[in-house]
Amino acid sequence: MNQLVAVALGGSFGAVLRFLISTGVYQWLGRGFPYGTLAVNIIGSFLIGLMTEALILERISISMEFRTAILVGLFGSLTTFSTFSLDTLYLIEQGHFAKASINVVSSVVVCVFAVWIGITFGKMLFLNTGGVVHWMGWVFPYGLLVVNTIGAFLIGIISTILLSKIALSEEHSAALVIVFVGAFITLSTLYLVLYFIEHDYTFTTHLKSILAAVATNLVVFGTALWLGLLAGRQI
Repeated sequence: MNQLVAVALGGSFGAVLRFLISTGVYQWLGRGFPYGTLAVNIIGSFLIGLMTEALILERISISMEFRTAILVGLFGSLTTFSTFSLDTLYLIEQGHFAKASINVVSSVVVCVFAVWIGITFGKMLFLNTGGVVHWMGWVFPYGLLVVNTIGAFLIGIISTILLSKIALSEEHSAALVIVFVGAFITLSTLYLVLYFIEHDYTFTTHLKSILAAVATNLVVFGTALWLGLLAGRQI
């Protein structure tokens, strides 16, 4: 039952993200080609590769509920094979065989490549030092902070581009941004704390390191979010 709840919670966030991204992309680029479906699949493929390598399978021993919420719930509902198949069938029925072929090839090749990029980047972050710097008794998990930075930047750029394309009121737009920003800050802070606990760094022995990592995460998140907002306005 706990895993079902985890899938439901993760899936609710993923479904909303998919709607916002795909709808915004379609209003931005038009519906002459399934750009929205392709966009969510590429983004989801990169993130699932990065999160699998950097945060879940090798770096932190989190519970099955968290793994299920992230991999099955969040990314399972963010990406969509069924919509891709339907879009391709519509293109074939309309006689757009070239577009249908491009959609199939680009979706498969680009999405697999995006997963590979995510996994490779995650491996590079933790290759030599395990993504951690030890200095004079201090512990600094820079690998996790880099991953959090990428997530914050994506939230900023996606929020700026897509919310400007979707007909939502200011109140609803602000509420969505607050919910997703708050959820990301909570989860990214949780990952940092879980890292310290998993590696036997307790609040008693490494309180300063834990507090410094959490504070740095908030500063880095704010900076990356701001840069994402600026980048989104330029597109």
